[in-house]
Amino acid sequence: MRLGINLGYQDWGRGLPQAIELAQHAERLGFHSAWVAEAYGTDAVSPVAWLLARTEKLNVGSAIMQMPARTPAMTAMTAATLDLMSEGRFLLGLGLSGPQVVEGWHGQPYGKPLAKSREYVEIVRAVLRREGPLEHHGAHYDIPYRGADATGLGKALKIIVHPRRTDLPVYLASIGPKNVELTAEIADGWLPIFYSPHRAPAVFGPAIEAGLARAGDGKDRSHFDVAATVPVLVGDDVAALRDAVKPMLALYVGGMGARGRNFYNDLACRYGFEAAAAEIQDLYLDGKKAEATAAVPDELVDEVTLVGPRERIAERFEPWRESGVGTLILGAGQPEAMELMAELAL
Repeated sequence: MRLGINLGYQDWGRGLPQAIELAQHAERLGFHSAWVAEAYGTDAVSPVAWLLARTEKLNVGSAIMQMPARTPAMTAMTAATLDLMSEGRFLLGLGLSGPQVVEGWHGQPYGKPLAKSREYVEIVRAVLRREGPLEHHGAHYDIPYRGADATGLGKALKIIVHPRRTDLPVYLASIGPKNVELTAEIADGWLPIFYSPHRAPAVFGPAIEAGLARAGDGKDRSHFDVAATVPVLVGDDVAALRDAVKPMLALYVGGMGARGRNFYNDLACRYGFEAAAAEIQDLYLDGKKAEATAAVPDELVDEVTLVGPRERIAERFEPWRESGVGTLILGAGQPEAMELMAELAL
């Protein structure tokens, strides 16, 4: 099992020095990667470039770059640039995000996520392969553009630079079974959120196997990296540490989406927490965030985190090791948590 560190999305004006320290500490400990996210604040690309410049061996990935924020060609250019600048240490993590952000922030139609994601990755890979001028005419992307308002001057182009890696690793963030199946088919890795080593293999295993089979060419689990993020907090007061992560779970399960259209709420239901998920969402959407946080079950926290004394974390880590996770990405701001996980995993 490889280890990563998730630096999340934050105010990089204030958080950059600590993030650099954590990334450099991860590198010294033998970690595989560091990951940076974006929502509707700071972008992911800028801090990725900074972290690549301040490390020597550590891979740095986007988890995620939002697909509706950039054309596929722009994403391929950015990926090629970061990979060239870092001598092959960039990992391209992509995600469609949800309707609230796609339509409410980027002003793009949410559309059909499966078809859009498939086309997007196809175009990115075609640009990086550089086998010929880029031409793609699908339901979502038309390159060169041929619409009724086209000038007619569009020309199929080939990326000018030679990408360092034509097979640069592409990871996708996905939650629903169909999206996970697509991820296993077309991506090199999967970035799941709220991964439960006890339930995820049964919940997502069939989708992964179906996607790998659809991919063909002998693709199997050895060619597909499950890169799951787990919050890790070391301390003696288990209840207090659980309480520290409950607001995040309440936000996602309760507030990231509308009633009937919340992918994280659906995931909690698939894990067997239907009643709690409904209560958390009702409270959160009614503006009762504290009550929603209090409604997050301890059992759900224990499913998707590693918190507590060193001995408790060591004991609860074993299911993670056995669950098929290839890269365990730590949501950890404590150097001691990183050191403990390095002892256990590396």
